[in-house]
Amino acid sequence: MHAMNILSKQKRAQIVAALVEGNSLRATSRMTGASKVTILRLLEVLGPACAAYQDKVLRNLTCKRIQCDEIWQFCYAKDKNVPTEKRGQFGFGDVWTWAAMCADTKLVVTWKIGTRGSGTAFEFMHDLAERLAHRVQLTTDGHRAYLSAVESAFGSDVDYAMLVKLYGSDAGDDTKYSPGECIDCKPIAITGNPNPRHISTSYIERQNLTMRMGMRRFTRLTNGFSKKIENHGHAVAIHYMHYNFCRIHRTIRFTPAMQAGITDRVWDIAELLESE
Repeated sequence: MHAMNILSKQKRAQIVAALVEGNSLRATSRMTGASKVTILRLLEVLGPACAAYQDKVLRNLTCKRIQCDEIWQFCYAKDKNVPTEKRGQFGFGDVWTWAAMCADTKLVVTWKIGTRGSGTAFEFMHDLAERLAHRVQLTTDGHRAYLSAVESAFGSDVDYAMLVKLYGSDAGDDTKYSPGECIDCKPIAITGNPNPRHISTSYIERQNLTMRMGMRRFTRLTNGFSKKIENHGHAVAIHYMHYNFCRIHRTIRFTPAMQAGITDRVWDIAELLESE
């Protein structure tokens, strides 16, 4: 941690500003003059602090409509290139980030990094349910792991619908980096009485694009992907902290945290660093 001690607050803010705008570690090193090791050490300190702060304050939320989705990325190597001795170990190959967003405030309420299986879905949904102050309308995509996870976390105290998308061609081809053309969306009411007008995942899908553009680790066809799952998690926590507290949303003209009543001001990068 010696390198961290000699970094000025201004230099640390410069590093974080570069990272949250989609620059890689090496590009950030070139731009700021800080070494890659120093940047990683800052990440290791700031990431857990951002995660812990949001875990503490994103509670008792008065959201009315929640949208959920999962975004894929790989860590260390793509699944097919993971060495035999590391296959089956989490953090080597496919990694999914599950996220929940309030449709009105655009606040990212919670997220969970894990597999795409039922275990991660269960943890994610129970964490979401614990953060909400009252009954909400919930929309997810058609991923079947949501069904039992939502029932376990919310029971009948939710208005839940799935938005199932039908594609015109096979979206599973590993040579393609986008799904086939979406030819139809089928809303399916699962629990309660969801309002058909608000069965949507548009906002959380747009946040997925923000992640791809704002974190080099999520950019397709580059070598900036995460090599260690721990650093992947730190980067995601910093991204959501910056998105929720520092970045003015163009539609609502406030930060999501301001719109949700969690803070009364736009944070700057220096304040984000104080969460250390």
